[in-house]
Amino acid sequence: MSTKEKIQEELDVLEKEANLNEIVLYNDDVNTFDHVIETLIYACEHTPEQAEQCSIIVHYKGKCTVKTGELKDLEPRCTMLLNAGLSAEIV
Repeated sequence: MSTKEKIQEELDVLEKEANLNEIVLYNDDVNTFDHVIETLIYACEHTPEQAEQCSIIVHYKGKCTVKTGELKDLEPRCTMLLNAGLSAEIV
């Protein structure tokens, strides 16, 4: 593989990564850890361990990125989080 081809391949990967968005979940004083964990498992397809870790990060840091991907995939997931009473947005 030539240097030019390698550089082009690296640029293609960077462009794909640049088009990704994130769902950010915010802390609130209303929802329980169990509710947040169950919702992350359902809406974001987290493992129980991932969901628990995210809930702890949200609790102590105030927010956490819970899912990264293309906007068309994230919109319905974010809607599920919002419908479950959680505070989230796509950035």
